[in-house]
Amino acid sequence: MEIMNYSKVSNNLNMNDIGFIQGRLSPMVGNRIQTFPWSTWKDEFKISGENNFKLIEWTLDQEDLYRNPLLTNKGQSEINSLCELHGISIPSLTGDCFMQAPFWKTTAAKQKDLKNDFIKVLEACVSVGISMIVVPLVDNGRIDNAKEEDILVKFLEDKEVFLYKNRLTILFESDFDAKGLSKFISRLNPDLFGINYDIGNSAALGFDATEEIDCYGYRIKNVHVKDRLLGGTTVPLGMGNADFIKVFSNLNRVGYKGNFILQTARSTDGDHLGVLRKFREMTANWISHSGT
Repeated sequence: MEIMNYSKVSNNLNMNDIGFIQGRLSPMVGNRIQTFPWSTWKDEFKISGENNFKLIEWTLDQEDLYRNPLLTNKGQSEINSLCELHGISIPSLTGDCFMQAPFWKTTAAKQKDLKNDFIKVLEACVSVGISMIVVPLVDNGRIDNAKEEDILVKFLEDKEVFLYKNRLTILFESDFDAKGLSKFISRLNPDLFGINYDIGNSAALGFDATEEIDCYGYRIKNVHVKDRLLGGTTVPLGMGNADFIKVFSNLNRVGYKGNFILQTARSTDGDHLGVLRKFREMTANWISHSGT
């Protein structure tokens, strides 16, 4: 696959629409491919600005949730200052905390605290200009039955006024098949609720991009760019089962105009910036050739 220079990329693509999920410019913590980069989160803003990455998607874990800078007054002030200083925006957040401690799967006694956590995260997002909150309905957060789905939907419907007032959108990432996800999202207000399409997850599950985007493409508001093996784990872009041209062509067909967030495989030699720049160029190449 040829890696294109930005000067060669189609004018139809705004390079500022390709960002990355927080932590991809930092050393891995243990063997975790994704976690909040406690010691380097500020550094990522500087590196991003110097390398023309204009978008960062925040990531939030349940562990030490209220210590995260996003959830503190001091941290929110620092985040806003860093964004202004380095020309960065944070349009979206992936709430791994919701997947790690899903209120829709726990006992009634624990639901109150976890629902309060959810509300506090929404309020914090407003403070730093985050408008899209990704709720992963996968792994520990997957919906296993109608009761769990009803708990989640009822809670979110009750928050519609808050979401409208603060211009927030809740996006779902799930392991539902195309028809299942279309049925689920149809229960929720399209002005406030949408879908985060994860290219790698769909590839790992063996889903067909055309069928998926035919079913719910108009509800896709954010895209995670990664590659995975069928039934397997995340691998470098182009090394797995994702058909990127097919995905981007279908997104173009339904008029997708949102962001593309790199949630890609980690560097094996510590060159996190080099790998992320390479994956950005590969993504720009595929998007350009798909007509997006």
